[in-house]
Amino acid sequence: MSEKNKAEPASNIENRLRSLRTAKGLSQSALASMAGITRQAIYAIEANQYLPTTAVALRLAGAFDCRVEDLFSLVSSGEVIEGDLTGSHQYAADPAPVRVKVARVGDRMVVRPVAALGEVLNYTVPADGLMIKRPGSSGGRARLSTRVQVQLLRDRRAVEGAIAVAGCDPAIFLAGEYLRRRRDSTTVVGWTMGSATALEALKRGEVHVAGLHIVDPKSGESNLPYLRRHLKGHGFTVVTFAIWEEGLLVPSGNPKGIREVAALARKDMVLVNREPGSGARLLLDRKLSEAGIKASQVKGYHRTAGSHFDVARLIAEGQADTGIGVRSAARLLGLDFIPLQKERYDLVVPTSYLTTHPGLANLLDTIVSRPFRAEIEALGGYDTNETGKVRSLRDE
Repeated sequence: MSEKNKAEPASNIENRLRSLRTAKGLSQSALASMAGITRQAIYAIEANQYLPTTAVALRLAGAFDCRVEDLFSLVSSGEVIEGDLTGSHQYAADPAPVRVKVARVGDRMVVRPVAALGEVLNYTVPADGLMIKRPGSSGGRARLSTRVQVQLLRDRRAVEGAIAVAGCDPAIFLAGEYLRRRRDSTTVVGWTMGSATALEALKRGEVHVAGLHIVDPKSGESNLPYLRRHLKGHGFTVVTFAIWEEGLLVPSGNPKGIREVAALARKDMVLVNREPGSGARLLLDRKLSEAGIKASQVKGYHRTAGSHFDVARLIAEGQADTGIGVRSAARLLGLDFIPLQKERYDLVVPTSYLTTHPGLANLLDTIVSRPFRAEIEALGGYDTNETGKVRSLRDE
């Protein structure tokens, strides 16, 4: 049989049967009865285990009083779209194809290179498309956000349904995996940024969600005082992801006997820091100020790492003696952990997105599920007792 005459693989078919059934409030049994087929067949079709014959597809379309193509259609790829490139423009002069992720945020398409996810995720997260028109290629100076063209590698509707999250908690990728277990086709991509940078990306319309952990030094309250100062209006919903522990990460056995931040002023101590605006950097600066220590007294203060796990990796490799991070990062790389404070990690979402982007509501439902909460607690240092709690941005 020639390639052209082979049966279409299920991966090339966009299957909307489950979403239409649930939107109509029908059970699998009820739909099976209406279409004159078995409930097992409905289950198999929704699970992409079985492609319906023409007769079955027509029966299902008749039950919904719709067209067959409203239920099943070929996945299209190769479409060229335009979007705004965010982040680094180091790829402008590189003639090789640039792998990118694409998301619709509000009324714009946002493009970011897959390589910005880091060394490991660059090889595990598939691209949505290839950038074929680079920033600055038409002349002029590249700006922070520049129009580019992208040739899509997957269906545009799937690309537009993705959720872009800015923040520093990699557990957001686990949330995306749990979302897929619920047979939701929505993909979740987490872009590693410090808290302040993540919030600014949200305000610029580059992501759907910003995660942050900034403790107010006066009240001891997490996030809300900072958000009240930096967000205008009340068009945002704040939901707690988890409470976690942040502290000093040190090599196993704590060979230099570090017990508190004051030890960082010692001449034999080398720090690896986080970038300005990150929750870890703000915590360190506050603790240094309380101890009467200037940044200039700390060796390595201006050397930064891009994430909690980058901090942990540098310490594990012997390139630094300590740094601020979360307990789960210490546990992963076999480091000791000296707790400094517990803090909430909250997710901030423009409230309008919760109605215009159905995947976001499903994501919030996912993080409160018992299996997901049990798994992230097993990572170490997470407390999910308040996960899913909505916080008020109004002064109380």
